[in-house]
Amino acid sequence: MNVLHWCARAYVLLCVCLTCLTCLAVAQDYPNRPIRIIVPFAPGASTDTMARAIAQRFTEVWPYPTVVENRPGASGMNAAQFVAKAPADGYTFLMATASTHNMGPHLFKSPGFDALKDFVPIALAAWVPNVLAVHPSLPVKNVKEFIALAQSRPGQLLFSSSGTGTTLHLAGELFKTMAKVDLVHVPYKGAGAAFLDLISGQVQVTFSTVNSTMPYVNQGRLRALAVTTMSRSRAMPQLPTISEAALPGYEMPNWIGLVAPANTPKGYVVKLNAEVVKLVSNEQTVKHMAALGAEMEAGTPEAFGKIMLRGYESMGRVIATAGLKPE
Repeated sequence: MNVLHWCARAYVLLCVCLTCLTCLAVAQDYPNRPIRIIVPFAPGASTDTMARAIAQRFTEVWPYPTVVENRPGASGMNAAQFVAKAPADGYTFLMATASTHNMGPHLFKSPGFDALKDFVPIALAAWVPNVLAVHPSLPVKNVKEFIALAQSRPGQLLFSSSGTGTTLHLAGELFKTMAKVDLVHVPYKGAGAAFLDLISGQVQVTFSTVNSTMPYVNQGRLRALAVTTMSRSRAMPQLPTISEAALPGYEMPNWIGLVAPANTPKGYVVKLNAEVVKLVSNEQTVKHMAALGAEMEAGTPEAFGKIMLRGYESMGRVIATAGLKPE
């Protein structure tokens, strides 16, 4: 029995080694032509900046350029659909986000792709924390005080976002559910208009990006209470997370990561992942992205896949609870 058990283990180990060698052989002469990274939003945002940092890294280490192509529209669905239908040959990738893979598939009747089946994860690149901020006129200094105030004024406090179904809107809906408070959502067409009414006191609360919120907090025109991610923000390290401040387990999955069409060769995935991981360890890039409110982090493709799945499932529940219907 011991001999048979040893032989079985040796056979499995041999198969694993042969698989790894095959992957390395497949990836040895890859890439041999230019690579495209498709960005689902317009130039200038953190997603675009992250894609360009990755493209620069690939261009530096391989003899062929990597180009960034912006394809905005339909909350990122256009770009995601394009990449889902692209050849799985290792030359077309998507700079995916929580919007394209966690929220959008639940908010569109026909997104044109399956968020879980039509892509293979390459690497997580960054988390983008949002901030729970209030108008200074509210008599609260922390999340627990804000929850108590909201519970005493059901349906009276308004929270702004950059639009229905956005990450910022759903951050508020998740907060409402977990804190058991009745906040009224006021959607705007963009973050600029939402901030104007918040600063003037027309609305009292917002969930917004770190880099958008910080200037107003520094001027004393807003009061920041906490961030929405599970870890604190480098840009605002003094702020607790909502999870540690009052609502254990609260997390708004707002990530940026690189994905490829399903069936992209495993050897290519491993090779690409290694370069993204090296980029994330570059201190200069880390500081640059932190200034934009993004926290760089990478790991294995498998770990990224679990993050994508967890976010997809949790946002499905939030969207259903909020009563949002696919359009």
